[in-house]
Amino acid sequence: MAKKKRKKLRTQRRPDRSTADPTRRWLLWGGVALVIAVVLGVVFNLQSSPGGAATDFALVAYQEQGVLSGDEANFAQVFSHGKPIVLNFWAGLCPPCRAEMPGFQRVYDDLGDEYTMVGVDIGPFVGLGSHDDARRFLEEFNITYATAYAEDASPVRDYGVDAMPTTVFITPDGQILDRRIGFLSEDRLRSKLQDLLASSS
Repeated sequence: MAKKKRKKLRTQRRPDRSTADPTRRWLLWGGVALVIAVVLGVVFNLQSSPGGAATDFALVAYQEQGVLSGDEANFAQVFSHGKPIVLNFWAGLCPPCRAEMPGFQRVYDDLGDEYTMVGVDIGPFVGLGSHDDARRFLEEFNITYATAYAEDASPVRDYGVDAMPTTVFITPDGQILDRRIGFLSEDRLRSKLQDLLASSS
């Protein structure tokens, strides 16, 4: 009995190879995390990255302004106007959206003939409001450029909407020139729009 007990104790004291080298363990987990991050970045941002092509998605217009060709539309229809596009993802209960959209409206009032502005509500997919919240938002701030809501969450994925709001600058031939995440001031929007117009001429 005593021999069996000593053998058991010796077995318990053997070093655990999986934890014997903490540096190796952390390097292994760090490598796994890096691979996962790269894969997720490719999956979620490849299509929407600057230099990539804009993807189509289904919309239902709040106010189509002759841009979306009816209440139910596809984003690809916007390219038929032959103008550069500013695509803004927003939501009715998004505080930074409330801060930036009046400036977007002023820029549109000044330069709306030179580009196409489309605001897409994705509130229900990001937990920031319903379609009714979005309608109240548009009325409160007197937003007149084309706005709609996405029928499904595909543009959230395809355009890499990692935070709200997100604004995408697209050339008339459907190439993404730039993507800005978060609040965009009126001055910054004007600057980015001038870059877009120059790249589209």
